[in-house]
Amino acid sequence: MKQLKKLKPVDTLSLVDKVELSLLEFFKENELGPGDAIPKELDFAKSLGVSRTVVREALLRLRTLGLIESKKHRGMILKQPDIINNFERIMDPTLLGTETLKNLFELRLILEMGMADFLFEHKTDKELDELEAIVEEEEATSTGKVRFSLDKEVAFHGKLYQISKNDTLQRFQGLLLPVFEYVYLKDTENRDLDEYHYTKGTFVTHRMLLDNLKIGTPETFRNAMRRHLEPHFDHIFKYEKK
Repeated sequence: MKQLKKLKPVDTLSLVDKVELSLLEFFKENELGPGDAIPKELDFAKSLGVSRTVVREALLRLRTLGLIESKKHRGMILKQPDIINNFERIMDPTLLGTETLKNLFELRLILEMGMADFLFEHKTDKELDELEAIVEEEEATSTGKVRFSLDKEVAFHGKLYQISKNDTLQRFQGLLLPVFEYVYLKDTENRDLDEYHYTKGTFVTHRMLLDNLKIGTPETFRNAMRRHLEPHFDHIFKYEKK
């Protein structure tokens, strides 16, 4: 039988989509960066052979993404985009699908495990004292039960993110903690964590993590954090096997 050539996929991009991609390619090819002026809307329309309306809509998309802005006496310029801003607009657990929530849940676990070296590199006595105060306040109101309440997680883990000295990581933490709480409680609201059997005995508390941060190493801290988050890892891996 004669071998037939395959059909090429139909281009389903709209004209505005194509113009948007062309503009991004133009910026890259000309090595334009934040603060650089870009051609006028009419110039783009003439170069691309499309209407100003199409160009205007494509530029509006880029403006929404935070890639361009208008400056008095300069016209349109490129700007440093806020990469977290668009996440913040839609990061409502009730609006996201199950698979997306699961991926975000896992992302937080990955970040928690990966920050150890940065914590040990940047920690200061002042920050350790502040973390000590957080743990002491937590212990003063503790019931002796194993719980992952949002307020305690925000206070302790939020301080860890601050110690990392990474601004983007800190903003991600603010976004991911509500998702972490939502996903975990949604699937385990009837499960008692005090009945969970840890592989190496007892639950690693925030106090234990703090002590490790004071006198341990990045590797011992990672191991302690892994044990601290063990119920969550276990929950995710069991979910994947269903």
